[in-house]
Amino acid sequence: MASIDSAARGHQVYVERPGFSVRHAKTLAGTRSTLFSLSIAATIVFAVEFIVRQSGSETIAYFIDPMRPAWTTVAAFFLVMLALDALFGREHKGALLVAPLAIIPAFICQQKQVFLSDPLYPTDFLFGRQIMELMPVLVKDRPWTAIGVVLGILVTAVAIALLLRYAWRNFPKLTHRERLARVVFALPLLVAFWNIMDYNQFSWVRDRLRVIPIMWDQTENYRHNGFVLAFAINLPMANVSAPPGYMADAIGRIPVKPLPAGTTHRGKPDVIVLMSESFWDPTRLPKVKLTPDPMPTIRELQGGNVFSPEFGGMTANVEFEALTGFSNAFLPYGSIPYQQYIRNPIPSLATFFRGEGYVSRAIHPFQGWFWNRTAVYKAFGFDTFRSEENLPAMQKRGIFASDESLTKEIIRQADAMDDPFFFFAVTLQGHGPYEPNRYAKNTIKVEGDLPESDRQVLATYAQGIKEADDSLKMLMDWAKQRDRETIIVLFGDHLPPLNTVYTSTGYMKDVTAERKGSKDQMKAQHETPLVVWSNKTGARKDIGSISPAFLSYQILTQAGYEHPYYTGFLGKVHDHFRVLDRYMLIRKNGKGLENWLRQPKIPVTLRDYRFLQHDMMFGKRYSTERFFKSHAELFSAGL
Repeated sequence: MASIDSAARGHQVYVERPGFSVRHAKTLAGTRSTLFSLSIAATIVFAVEFIVRQSGSETIAYFIDPMRPAWTTVAAFFLVMLALDALFGREHKGALLVAPLAIIPAFICQQKQVFLSDPLYPTDFLFGRQIMELMPVLVKDRPWTAIGVVLGILVTAVAIALLLRYAWRNFPKLTHRERLARVVFALPLLVAFWNIMDYNQFSWVRDRLRVIPIMWDQTENYRHNGFVLAFAINLPMANVSAPPGYMADAIGRIPVKPLPAGTTHRGKPDVIVLMSESFWDPTRLPKVKLTPDPMPTIRELQGGNVFSPEFGGMTANVEFEALTGFSNAFLPYGSIPYQQYIRNPIPSLATFFRGEGYVSRAIHPFQGWFWNRTAVYKAFGFDTFRSEENLPAMQKRGIFASDESLTKEIIRQADAMDDPFFFFAVTLQGHGPYEPNRYAKNTIKVEGDLPESDRQVLATYAQGIKEADDSLKMLMDWAKQRDRETIIVLFGDHLPPLNTVYTSTGYMKDVTAERKGSKDQMKAQHETPLVVWSNKTGARKDIGSISPAFLSYQILTQAGYEHPYYTGFLGKVHDHFRVLDRYMLIRKNGKGLENWLRQPKIPVTLRDYRFLQHDMMFGKRYSTERFFKSHAELFSAGL
């Protein structure tokens, strides 16, 4: 018996060895499959970047630079392919779907950059009609490229079909256990990765992965993050659906107030609008005292506040509201209209004033590519845009053009005008960061219990506010000597990024403003000074706190104009509401309504407001003749 038991045990050991070898072989096979999938993912990402960048050296630099997320992108592709393999039940079959879905948009992006010097955005697919209308021009300009594209599409389609057929017949099948393992591994990581991609919220993990949303400069956004990640970052902004009830009849039912022609009571005044970078009243900070008052002129003339939809940046979104009379509240959260949506002529104050015989000019002492301003100002109807490229050299304060130099340039250009003019100028000096010793001498004394680093930041910022105030006084002194009425409007685009100054003084509990909060909290963190002044009638003092979208109403009312949309319709909205923020709605009586966009019904006036905005930005433009006739006439004449 002992010998039999011994033999049995020996046999048992003998038969287990092949089992161990089988498991070992399976492990090696799984490792090889994983490494092969990883190599496919890297190859696809490399191909995509090479197509977009059209440079092998730049593509290699993207991969070897540890500060850029090339390998993060590879990992994301790898996870997607694992999940698709589990879905199809075949190894590596997901790559046959992922590769064309990545490479074809990359090729489109490269072609778009050739023609428009701009990368491909998800929102570009909203403009399929315009793209199709451009096709004859593109084909005429590059006929062989067009032929190559058509042939390439046909060959690619046939190749994909054949590869899918081959894969179905020959690629190794996955067991149920292998499919489940891929799903359990890939899906949670993909969901987690997607959740950290919201650039409106800081993510430590995203930062460690080197994914840095650079929304103010999409060219750099695509260069740093790569085509796929930059495109994905922009995805939330592409979802602009028509509001329920939007149709031609709905637009037709919006009443239009009959208006008299021309001005209501006087000649055509010149209009200068200054959007002052990060201009805010620092004396609002508790526990500190600034001596002397850094903004005495503006404090004397201030007639209200602008309730900025942004904080510390995203200037273009405030500018969008101020020039168009449209609201960011009706657009996807986190979207930037200047980058994503302005592709066609849009009515604005520029088109209105040009329709009245004005010279309409934008002025900003920085480069025209920033925030896509060159293209946007053209779409808005400005005659010209004077940027750093075509402005005379200006004195710098720190690294930015000074407000004083910009003001002198505005005066120089205005003095050269014979026709009435509308100038929209965006200052630059107030831009952060507010490093110590930006100015040779700070003339504003900061008193209070503050850390020294915060004291230096606040001193730098306050000095900039003083110089902005001095520059406004210079402009007003010049205007007072003019015979023609001159209206000057100044407002801040958003609160400055003062970082720990806010927490050290107790002004805010965090270094950035809340997107949601009580009315008083939101006003404290989003209000900037507003001045509306005329050299003939003085300053308006009864404006209150308004959204930037109502600035057009205030400006045209001050200038004595009436308009179906800017004073008529917006005036009606203004009669009921003063602030339209994505979260906070403030009525004329000062009462706030939180989460108003989530209510089952919104007020009829705001519903119509949303209809008109969607109609002109994304819809069929049913409202053009009734509400924006001068805009239609201007662009139909090719101006």
